[in-house]
Formats: sequence, structure tokens, C-alpha cells
Amino acid sequence: MHDLHQELHRLRMDSAILRAGDGLLQRDAVQRFGFIQEHRRSWPVAAMCRVLGVSPSGFYAWRTRPPNQWTQRRGELHRQIMDIFEKSRGTYGSPRVHAELVARGIPCCQKTVAKIMRRDGLQATIRRKFQLTTDSNHTLPVAENLLDRKFEPSRPNQAWVNDIMAIPNTEGWLYLVAVLDLFSRRVVGWSLGNKRTSELVITALKMALAARRPQPGLLHHSDRGSQYACHDFQNLLASHGIVCSMSRKGNCWDNAVMESFFGTLSQELLQHHRFTTRDEAEEVIVEYIAVFYNQHRRHSTLDYLSPADYETRRAAGAMSG
Repeated sequence: MHDLHQELHRLRMDSAILRAGDGLLQRDAVQRFGFIQEHRRSWPVAAMCRVLGVSPSGFYAWRTRPPNQWTQRRGELHRQIMDIFEKSRGTYGSPRVHAELVARGIPCCQKTVAKIMRRDGLQATIRRKFQLTTDSNHTLPVAENLLDRKFEPSRPNQAWVNDIMAIPNTEGWLYLVAVLDLFSRRVVGWSLGNKRTSELVITALKMALAARRPQPGLLHHSDRGSQYACHDFQNLLASHGIVCSMSRKGNCWDNAVMESFFGTLSQELLQHHRFTTRDEAEEVIVEYIAVFYNQHRRHSTLDYLSPADYETRRAAGAMSG
């Protein structure tokens, strides 16, 4: 029985080492030695050497070699992590930083990234509440919830979601309308103004239509606000063969992806700025959406690709298939 307990303990330890050193068996001995050096207080050196297929004598010999290659590698890894964190505007946690390192061809494990970030106090910003604006107190006809929380369409321009967000500044309020393609989470249209009018949502949709040129049958989902239920907006949908879908009354989860985008915008941008004018706010927000969010920001739901990269990769896969 004692031997059985020892064997079970060894198997659990081996499994933990393999999980922490994911992919290390395909890498060179120096990288495996670096992992052992980093985790020598967590597991016995002999056990890690056995699991990773290197000798303890080789590990100890590596430690004495001048210069210490692991120290050099850690220094470069630290510099890369700092660069990624700064370019993300301080918004990336360890999973997204790790994904960017992998994309740059820098092998490491996520736990190492998290450890370095904790040591250096690199912490992603915390999400705060934001203000959405829904005016559903009207007598206009409303559509059924045809989207029905199916947030993962199989192709672009199959389902778009739309909403309005209020952004404070010293001149009052600025209203952002955003149209998002559920396939890639890309913001395909937007508009900003100092009044939440039907014209504002029409302008955002027209931008999306011009950029994407969807085929008839596209599903457009929004809340029940008067801006979306009005005749002018409904006529625009109908003229392009777009099917209208609306959230159920008082149910924010029916448009959860759009709310998630506004939460991300608030967390990563708005809470770090105090806008003096509407023009200043508009310039910063448009730059965030068009340059950072669409082109570079890595999304966990997209295998840590940006919306633009995800669309490109999926299109290339479809062509090769």
C-alpha cells in the first residue's frame, strides 16, 4: 500500500510538471534547464529532469556556465513583456501577453509570464460600470428576438449587433453608436454625436454597410430603443434585405456581446481619460476602435487573435479548404 501511495504521488507530480512546462519537450535543453531553474522550489530537480528528459548533471553544469543564458533570456523576456503591456495601454493580463509573446516567436509558459507581471506590478485595469442608453418608452412596433443569444455565427456579415453608449465630458454627453460583427467581434461601423437620435444610429449602420457590403439575409440585433424602432431606421434595414431582431424588454443578456464591447472600451480607455471637449473624446475613441481594438487587440473568444487577424486567418483557411 505504501508503494502504491508513492507511485500515485509521483504520477501526480509528473503530471503537474508536464502541465506547467507545456511544450517544453519539443524545445532545446537550455529552455528546459531554464524551466527547472525557475521551478526548483516547487518540485525536486531530479523529478523535473526525469520528466523533461535531461540529466541532473547537465542541469548543474549549465548553471555554472558563464554567462548564464537563462538570466539573459529572462532579461529579454522581461523587456518583451514590458513592451507588450505598454503597447496594450496597460490593459493586457498574462493570457493576452502570453499570446502576443507566442506570436512574436518567444517560447515561454503563461505561468512564467504571470509571475513576472506580478513581480513588476503589471496588472490589467479593472472593469467599471458604464452607462448604456435605451429609450423603450414608445409605441413603435418592435421585432422578435431572432438572434436568441446565438453569438457565434459561422461567417462574416451573418449577424451584427448594435447599441448606444453615453460618454461624459465637460461639455455634457457624447453618444457612441457601434455596430459589431459577431463573427469576428470587429466594430464595422460607428458614429458619435451629442444627441442620441435615429440619425446617429442610421449613420453608424450606413458606415457598416459601405464597409462590408453584406448580402441580403443579414440579421441585425439591437435593443428596443426608439432609435431602432423608428420608420427611417427600419426602412434602411428593409432596403438592404436585413432582418431585424430586438432584445426582450429589460433583458441585457440578449445583447451581451455588445455590452461586453462597451465594457472593454470603458475599462481600457474611458476610465483613463477625462475629456475636456467632445471633439477630444471623439478623436481618442475613434483611434481606439479603428487602430487598436480592430487591428491589434487580442480576444480570448478568437483564440487570442485580433478581429482583423481572425478574419484574415479564417478567410485563408476557407480558401485553402
